[in-house]
Amino acid sequence: MKVIVDAMGGDNAPLEIVKGAIDANKEFSCEIVLAGKTEEILRCLNELGYSEIPAGVEILNATEVVEMEDDPATACRAKPDSSMTVGLKMLKDGKADAMVSAGSTGALLSGATLLVKRIKGVRRAVLSMAMPGKDGGFLLLDCGANAECTPEYLMQFAYMGHFYMSKLKGIKNPRVGLLNIGTEETKGTELQRETYKLLKTAGEEGRINFVGNVEARGAFNGDCDVLVTDGFTGNVLLKGAEGLGIFAMGEIKGIFTKSAFTKLAALIVKDGLKAFKKLFDASEIGGTMLLGIAKPVIKAHGSSKAKDIRSAVYQAMKCAENNICGAIEENVELMKVGE
Repeated sequence: MKVIVDAMGGDNAPLEIVKGAIDANKEFSCEIVLAGKTEEILRCLNELGYSEIPAGVEILNATEVVEMEDDPATACRAKPDSSMTVGLKMLKDGKADAMVSAGSTGALLSGATLLVKRIKGVRRAVLSMAMPGKDGGFLLLDCGANAECTPEYLMQFAYMGHFYMSKLKGIKNPRVGLLNIGTEETKGTELQRETYKLLKTAGEEGRINFVGNVEARGAFNGDCDVLVTDGFTGNVLLKGAEGLGIFAMGEIKGIFTKSAFTKLAALIVKDGLKAFKKLFDASEIGGTMLLGIAKPVIKAHGSSKAKDIRSAVYQAMKCAENNICGAIEENVELMKVGE
């Protein structure tokens, strides 16, 4: 298994990115390709205590870097020798199994669509994110790639989420819900109402396990395995959940550090507190897969550190091993409106 890592992408590049990739190489025995400026990558390896490139690691030289201020739609074209671009080209050429980048989300999505290409028949690639919740949580999509969507886009997102959870998580018939402000069929804007009709028909025909409209609180309470929405609403939900998690952990910490008695209580429930904190730890997941792209591309958080990149590489490996892209491609006919 060979995974390309964009060594220059993200707020903490290149040192933290290189460290995370090397950690993944050692722990998961996967081959790593570090795409980026060779001199800087070698300097990072030296800082990490390596006098030479570790076994199973190679450097793919790139002289440019896609910056956050670059126009996402044209970044890969404008910088053909950027670490992101050369990495995507290598993936396209079949010289690796997957790619991870903590760089610009828009540029990665645009570049992956332009170079690696969408699966034929898929209208839009979608960002999917594993969210915490009861009974293992749920997959949220879209969580930021497509702010404006059509009912057909959302229907395809539902199918792609279905295949992801089936193949990667082993859920035999994942429950698919449509994010809405109420569970009634008539709730929401025209987008939700028209999407509901498409998903209801697919459910009645046995092509998908559609459980109807799901409120945000219901999703966190275990009402679905896949939650479908447009990228604007999904991103608001995602960042709201992240903020709530940070706030909740801060408040809990404050409660347990008030006095000697509460500190003693904290020791008693230490394991439970660690488990709760882990639910909101993005570094455990590492990133989000761009579903709908022909090969596995994982978008890691822009502020990723070594642990996040290590987890993102692991996710990339699992997506490739379970052939998520192939499952979508094989079933793309099911995702066409009116078919």
